[in-house]
Amino acid sequence: MRDEINAAVKAAMKAGEKSRLTTLRMITAAIKDRDIAARVDANGKQTGIEQVGDDEILQLLQKMIKQRRESIATYETAGRKDLVAQEQAEIGIIEAFLPKQMTEEEVKAAVAEAVAEIKPDGMKDMGKVMGVLKSRYTGRMDFAKASAAVKAAIS
Repeated sequence: MRDEINAAVKAAMKAGEKSRLTTLRMITAAIKDRDIAARVDANGKQTGIEQVGDDEILQLLQKMIKQRRESIATYETAGRKDLVAQEQAEIGIIEAFLPKQMTEEEVKAAVAEAVAEIKPDGMKDMGKVMGVLKSRYTGRMDFAKASAAVKAAIS
């Protein structure tokens, strides 16, 4: 995934796409920041991790998209159409690196499968079901929507 992002940075530089290059550099900086944070644990001891894996990069990209969607809502309330367009463009660039998102039906099927596997005993086991979903579908599933589907399936 890192190679794919770096290749996109080089292509944007060659093509002179300044707004795309800015977003790609922001992604690269966020990944480097996550790499640095992973080198030490909460107690300041070395972890031996030099780079985070693709799963963590996917989570980071999803978080970046979520932040932009929240910003879009704020900008729409404030009437800032120019900033809304900029955030939407950034979402499009970031989403290009994510795997194809699951449809609503696929999410419901995955939730039903996880619930059948875990056999939760009420809402207290929701975390277990979400953990199974996150381990299997990171980068492909919107976990906010999955959470609602899990709540509906458990209750």
